[in-house]
Amino acid sequence: MKHLLKLQDLSADEILEVLNLADQLKYEKKNGIAHPHLQGKSLGMIFAKASTRTRVSFEVGMYDLGGQALFLSADDMQIGRGEPVSDTARVLSRYLDGIMIRTFDQAEVENLADFGDISIINGLTDYAHPCQVLADLMTIREHKGYLKGLKLCYVGDGNNMANSLIAGGIKMGLRVACACPKEHEPDAALMKWAAENGDFLCTEDVLKAAEGADVLYTDVWASMGQEKEAEQRRKDFAGYQINDSVLAAAAPGAMVLHCLPAHREEEITAKVFEEHAGEIFDQAENRLHAQKAVMVLCMKNTEGTKGTSDR
Repeated sequence: MKHLLKLQDLSADEILEVLNLADQLKYEKKNGIAHPHLQGKSLGMIFAKASTRTRVSFEVGMYDLGGQALFLSADDMQIGRGEPVSDTARVLSRYLDGIMIRTFDQAEVENLADFGDISIINGLTDYAHPCQVLADLMTIREHKGYLKGLKLCYVGDGNNMANSLIAGGIKMGLRVACACPKEHEPDAALMKWAAENGDFLCTEDVLKAAEGADVLYTDVWASMGQEKEAEQRRKDFAGYQINDSVLAAAAPGAMVLHCLPAHREEEITAKVFEEHAGEIFDQAENRLHAQKAVMVLCMKNTEGTKGTSDR
């Protein structure tokens, strides 16, 4: 595993390897056991989108692993002034051992991997959020004890979160249902793959999707870059909310997860959020542990790669 670009690229065994290592690293951190797997390594963090959890968890994660993280705002880099991604990749490959990038276009992440010689980790694009879903799967397994056969129901926008939950959920043997309004469904090609490779449903009916679900999941109705659409989206997504009625349709003891930030009384009621805050903030914490596992698996054996790009 050299890169994490999207979960479709990983096998079930590779995802399981990340989850198992994340569990180990979490145990070690909680018990004060040092794990400097990336001693002397440097991670560049490119941010074209603002962040709380992504920036802090990657910076702290690299510190815990014995390395260093450099914050690189896209606005302050030549890439923000029109330098081709291919050139940025080849330059940064001479300095760094890995890049985490949080940006808009999935192609930008893929191009960094194509032209660079170091590990590329997708911290979020408009298409995918693989780091978040690895933390989600880790959290579900912590609380439920297993993954295969559980039903995961996602309610809301068929965005990057929906895409990555479908990919990760199906690969790990979960049954996945999405409730999305018309014209806001997840990626069509990904849904076709999911239907051919697992138990998958996409419907406009929230209660149908939630029926018997072991895990309920939601995200904001308007993501970064969609602020101008917020008012229309409030109309489009009216009713696509995790509330007591949706919980009643789910399985007894169903978990509720949210990738945060949460807009209470839009995609989730304040009551349900607070009742399940323990699960949601375990999920947020697990971003740190899951991403540390990703960095170790991608970057630990990068000796001798810096400065070799000759494309």
